[in-house]
Amino acid sequence: MALIVMFSASGSPGVTASALGVALTWPRPVLLVEGDPTGGSAVFAGYLRAESAPSSSLIDLALAERHGELSDAIAQSTVRMPGPPEATVALLPGTRSHGQARSLLPLWEKLATEFKALEATGQDVIVDAGRLGLAGSPESLIYAADLALLVTRTDLVSLSAARSWAETLRTGFERVGGRSSLGLLLVGEGQPYSARDVQKVLQIPATASLAWDPAAADVFAKGAKAPRRFDSSRLVRSLAAGQGAIQAAVAANRDQLGTQMVGVRA
Repeated sequence: MALIVMFSASGSPGVTASALGVALTWPRPVLLVEGDPTGGSAVFAGYLRAESAPSSSLIDLALAERHGELSDAIAQSTVRMPGPPEATVALLPGTRSHGQARSLLPLWEKLATEFKALEATGQDVIVDAGRLGLAGSPESLIYAADLALLVTRTDLVSLSAARSWAETLRTGFERVGGRSSLGLLLVGEGQPYSARDVQKVLQIPATASLAWDPAAADVFAKGAKAPRRFDSSRLVRSLAAGQGAIQAAVAANRDQLGTQMVGVRA
């Protein structure tokens, strides 16, 4: 169905927890990609509790691409994730260190093509792109995405940082003809500002919202023991609604882009 990329402007709004949570509730097989240029695998260190270390990572794809083996290397570098019985999630671990991130810059555009091609196999892709502006940031993936989500909380500090990037993102997506592919994923809507207020400030539509629920989020982000009634926690309930809104946004964007292409041909 889609290539979905999540990223933040600053701070810790919960990009990793959001991406992992959405992936684990996704209704189709999904590949979760750790594209954060900070380095290391947040999922292995957190959700998987550092009980093992990834044997392969994104940097191995750079080596495979030089030999024309990129497609095969993607499948070989993934790890099956534990999760709900109905979830089918594969993880592509991030680089082992931040110093490797620059080596991936020439690769991101090719990976965007490869990730989109996975749709033919019935698999979607969700990318945790980390924080914007870091060296080695996967910008090519962001602008190639079917849906690119700026993850932010709704307090003034978070919105100030997001606002500094909003115009850059809007301009970038307009340049590639994909303005409708840019949206917001709000963490803690109404704490204190509403989606309507945030949209007005950032001039980016709010695609979906997730509950601010630190105890539940720590299960995804830090491998914490699931609290009582985890499956009925505010975060888990909001993930179900959030992934539905994300799917609907992808479908609407594709319909809009398809209409635009018909108009261009006419």
